[in-house]
Amino acid sequence: MKKYKGIIFDIDGTLTSTNELIFATFNHIAEKYENKTYSEKEIIAMFGPTEDVILREKFNGDRFQSVYDDYYKFYKENHPTMADLYPGIIEILELLKLKKITTAIFTGKGRKSSLITLEILNIKHYFDMIVTGDDVRNHKPSAEGICKFLDAYRFKPDEVLMIGDSVADITASHEATVEIASVIWDSYAKEKVKQLNPNNYFCTVEELKVWLKDRI
Repeated sequence: MKKYKGIIFDIDGTLTSTNELIFATFNHIAEKYENKTYSEKEIIAMFGPTEDVILREKFNGDRFQSVYDDYYKFYKENHPTMADLYPGIIEILELLKLKKITTAIFTGKGRKSSLITLEILNIKHYFDMIVTGDDVRNHKPSAEGICKFLDAYRFKPDEVLMIGDSVADITASHEATVEIASVIWDSYAKEKVKQLNPNNYFCTVEELKVWLKDRI
């Protein structure tokens, strides 16, 4: 059975239940500056670029700094009550640390929001490398972030596993030729993910933990 030396995690919908917070933060800005709100589907359609890029495209010019400040103020202040780790995630991270597995984050989030989440939930110290949407030229579904991890630790693709909840995670993993474990406990694209990765998806954190134990 294959043994992994490195494991890469997405953040939102994988480690953390932050989707509700993200939707609320976008709509806080939309209500204040556009006098409207967006559906979850409309917000998801904006995903790809980082929050900063999305906000700059929508609110360029003099308004941008105010929008930027309000966005991150709301995101940080509401994080403790609107977002958390999925139960069992700490046990997985502790297991990987015990086994001396090299771990990384690869997320489409910007660095500012990523660090807010990782620090508030006290899990930043579990990761040897953090690659955000601000750290790559080509965001997911590009494999650039995965390749940065491979290059940094000189891993071969078959020594690394990507764990994520989205179609973009699957596409990036295939491009980098690393194995993908899809988690669908909070995925907004659950059915599509199951179609694209029918043999390697997990409905609960416990299922993933049991599967990982034999592979690290």
